[in-house]
Amino acid sequence: MSANSQAAAEKPSGFRIPKVPFWAQIVAGLVLGVLLGWLARSQDVSWLVTTLDKVGSIFVQLLKLAVAPLVFFAILVSITNLRKVNNAARLATRTLLWFMITSLIAVVIGLAIGLLTNPGAGTGLTPKDGAKPESAGTWIDFLTGIIPTDIITPFTELNVLQIVFMAAVAGIAILKIGEKAKPILELSESVLTLLQKALWWVIKLSPIGTVGLIGFAIADYGWDLIGKYATFTADIYIGCALVMFGVYPLLLATVAKVNPLKFFKGAWPAIQLAFVSRSSVGTMPVTQKVTERLGVPKDYTSFAVPFGATTKMDGCAAIYPAIAAIFVAQIFDVQLGIKEYILIAFVSVIGSAATAGLTGATVMLTLTLSTLGLPMEGVGLLLAIDPILDMMRTATNVAGQAVIPVIVASREKILDREAYDRASASPIDEPLDQPQAVPATA
Repeated sequence: MSANSQAAAEKPSGFRIPKVPFWAQIVAGLVLGVLLGWLARSQDVSWLVTTLDKVGSIFVQLLKLAVAPLVFFAILVSITNLRKVNNAARLATRTLLWFMITSLIAVVIGLAIGLLTNPGAGTGLTPKDGAKPESAGTWIDFLTGIIPTDIITPFTELNVLQIVFMAAVAGIAILKIGEKAKPILELSESVLTLLQKALWWVIKLSPIGTVGLIGFAIADYGWDLIGKYATFTADIYIGCALVMFGVYPLLLATVAKVNPLKFFKGAWPAIQLAFVSRSSVGTMPVTQKVTERLGVPKDYTSFAVPFGATTKMDGCAAIYPAIAAIFVAQIFDVQLGIKEYILIAFVSVIGSAATAGLTGATVMLTLTLSTLGLPMEGVGLLLAIDPILDMMRTATNVAGQAVIPVIVASREKILDREAYDRASASPIDEPLDQPQAVPATA
């Protein structure tokens, strides 16, 4: 081969297929899903409805497949990583405190919106339209359900709360044992890396999953059903939007002293994926990655984000149960007073771990209704529209799970502000790196 031929062969081609940003892929999936869903419903194309259902269901099933082991090893490793963090107990306490503060603000917003709009009035729905759920959450079940009866059932039945309990116990035990437990810790870190890599492949399928999930929602529910719940649906979306684009930016600007627009620019891939997948736990690797990219130290992020993915639920556990309780009370003609509103706030702040980061918030809703003494048939009324609501709720959850570490890191002077200012919505192409030590606090 001549020198000229060799140079020509080595010269890169002038045409390259442009790489489509992840957010653009999701948006394209949303648009295509809406169009296919509308086509399937308007033209009564049954095979298309079935196809959309299968595509969406398989995507969610793949996400759930990794949930149990991912939660276990993520919580275990995050607890052991706290040994590398300066003022670990202080960071953990402040994280939990900010979780509770923002949950309280969110539930107050939910109650205010519900009282102003009366979502249960004029719907045409009656108590006869409701149906009792197969199981209902109670405080006794919540407290006793934390401790598993064996180590297998929580994984087979996907009881995330019990998985978190076992992971926390295992993590604390590893810390106490010390050097002798190092092989177990190294194995756990390797398994977590493997799970994150596998879940990354599933996340890459999000645009296809979006087509199925959104398309089936439009084809199955249609606008008629949504119309009956118009006020309630609008209340949930408005309440979540107020928290996500009002409360969070205000806290970022006044408490963390950072630019809120930079936060949304950096965190948008996680918020977007949460909207589509309806799973905080399924979104957790992306949430953790964008939080690190916003300048939060990796060791602290590896604790705060998994912890938040199973307990920090402003959408599902604060705004939603507040508005839903008012909705159900109005349908069943039950009067709520100051005492009941305080109970709603209490349940939302304390019981949010019951939602467990999975799609849907039925457990939290039944816990709230049972605490207030409202009919469980109200759950049946809301399940019909739940997937449409869950998208916005989960996006709000994940936004909060990224906001709080930024706030705490800023207050503790461990936030890398240069990294925060550089944060962008560029694609998240790889899973998380191994956590590094948190720099010493000032």
